[in-house]
Amino acid sequence: MADPEHSSSGDSNVDSREEESSEDSKLKFSEDEENLIIRMYNLVGERWSLIAGRIPGRTAEEIEKYWNTRYSTSE
Repeated sequence: MADPEHSSSGDSNVDSREEESSEDSKLKFSEDEENLIIRMYNLVGERWSLIAGRIPGRTAEEIEKYWNTRYSTSE
């Protein structure tokens, strides 16, 4: 007997791929947003919540992740 809950497990893979792609699109910032992030970072440093407060629809986590992937220096 097939369990209906387990037979739909393939759908969860589709959902996770959609979440990943929507997460990637959230990290695409406009040129204006990038310029604002850079200016704000120069003023307040790593105070991501303050920077996010100036960019509607963005969270502190998104901005921090964007900054770390774009401008972080690895030694």
